Amino acid sequence: MLRCPETHEGSFLVLSTGEMLGRMVRSGVLGCPVCGREYPIIKGVVEFSGGGRREARRTESPVSGLPSPVGAQTLQALLDLSGPGGYVVLVGSAGRYAVGLAGLMGGMHFVGINPLPDAEELPVLSLLACATLVPLRDAVARAVVVGAEAATAPWLGEARRVLLRGRRLVVEDEGTTPLAGVTPLAAGEGLWVGEKQ
Repeated sequence: MLRCPETHEGSFLVLSTGEMLGRMVRSGVLGCPVCGREYPIIKGVVEFSGGGRREARRTESPVSGLPSPVGAQTLQALLDLSGPGGYVVLVGSAGRYAVGLAGLMGGMHFVGINPLPDAEELPVLSLLACATLVPLRDAVARAVVVGAEAATAPWLGEARRVLLRGRRLVVEDEGTTPLAGVTPLAAGEGLWVGEKQ
């Protein structure tokens, strides 16, 4: 489901593992067979930022000073998720919902994009850092939650791109401008909810 952030045709990335903890890769390298770029995995975070292996640097989301506006149960209902399987993408500070949602939704895997500095990889949470895009293939996510600091046009467009049709997008900004191809469902209490057409 991962993709190289460079602008070329898609291809599977090749993984060379270093340190593993159970099934989690703590260190290693992901390589792109199309452009030859290599992206390091450092402390469980795939570092897609920078120009490749030697230039990698962590892209950190600013810490949100606001408490979570909703609980995990409310967020699960807004995302309309039931049944195991698939991926939920959490952009920026929205990664703080992973543990609560995982406790309610067994069998779901979460992908944190540009996580907060204190985020740690978990068996149910993979972490990716990329300054330019969500480094996932098109239409792979059952749901996407975008943190308030990432509620900007580029990241919202990326959220729409990786979301499966008929699935929900939640943005921590009730003033979010409707996106082309996403039907607004609700706005209020600091959140905007839409469904991909």
